[in-house]
This record gives sequence, C-alpha cells and structure tokens, in this order.
Amino acid sequence: MTSIVLLCALATFFWFVLFSPWTAPRLNFWLVMAMATAVLSAAGLWLQKDRLRGIYAFRPSHILIGLVSALLLYAVFWVGNLVSTQIFLFAKPEIAGIYSTREQASPLAIGLLLLLWVGPAEEIFWRGFVQERLYAKYGRTGGYIVASLVYAAIHVFGFNFMLFMASLICGLFWGAMYLKFRSVWPGLISHAVWDVMIFVVIPVQ
Repeated sequence: MTSIVLLCALATFFWFVLFSPWTAPRLNFWLVMAMATAVLSAAGLWLQKDRLRGIYAFRPSHILIGLVSALLLYAVFWVGNLVSTQIFLFAKPEIAGIYSTREQASPLAIGLLLLLWVGPAEEIFWRGFVQERLYAKYGRTGGYIVASLVYAAIHVFGFNFMLFMASLICGLFWGAMYLKFRSVWPGLISHAVWDVMIFVVIPVQ
C-alpha cells in the first residue's frame, strides 16, 4: 500500500499544478501533462514488472471493444453536455474552461499526444497499477470503486464541477472495463480514442 499512497500523492501534486487556478495559468498544460503521465506510468510499470504478462494480456477483440466503447462514452458526453447546459447555468462556461487548454498547442500536436501518450499512460497508471494493486486490499469490486473515486478526486483542484463529474464518469467507465476484461488494453484503446474525439475531432463545444 505504501507505493500506492506515495504515487497517488504524487499524482495529486501533479494534478494540483495542472488544474489549480494558482498554477495552471503559469504553465503549458500539455507539456506538464506529458511529463506527469510519463513519470506515473513509468513508476507503475516498474512496480508491476512481475505482473505485466497478465495485466497487459492482449486479444485482437480488444481493439473493437476499445473503439466501440469510445464511441459509446462519447455519446454519453454528447447527451450530458446537451442536458447539463440546459439545466445548469454554470455548465457551459465550465466546459469552455476545460477546452481552454486547446489554445496552448496545435490540434495535431494535441491529438497525437492524447492518442499516443496521455490516454495510454493514464490507463497504465490508474488501472494497470492503482486499481490492480487495490484489488489486494479491497477486493475486485472495492478496488474498482476506490480507484475510480481517487481518479475523480484529484480533479477537484480545478474547482470545476463539470470536470469533476467527467472524471468520475470516465473513471467508473474505464475502471469497469478493466474489471470486466482483466486487461488494460480495452480501456487504454478506449481512453486514447475518446480523448481525441472529445478534444480534437468532434468536441462538444
């Protein structure tokens, strides 16, 4: 548990720097995100080096599962954006705030970074390391719930309710995929493709 606590504390620090109103305006979000996910995913892989064969077992069907699930999650967010912006006055400006980081890099650079680095690295750390390790303490269902809640909680530093809810939904969704398929690959593909869709190809705003 010590390694989980320390690395989750490090992730909390990184996400504070990335999202807090005191630090976020002073940095390039994409550069820091790339650095943060590199450190966390590398640490997760190293600490799981004896279990990688099982955690990263790959089947060709994982590609289709990942792609279809990314489309499904995008549809959920498209409907969620439509409904929330009609009900809550704060929803539209908060969602616009999430998208403001697009000004810091070109769409091509952001898309490639999300597809090939950030999305995969987050799944390697949060599902392949954190959720997998929490199974030993809380069981599979308990580990899934705790990992998903921690994943959502570190986004609170943005003081953005829509960001928090988005991370909670995504954490539960990709965590459930890891719980069901017992491999990082379906969620990794889903996360990477969804990131590009929601942020670059067909953003909801």
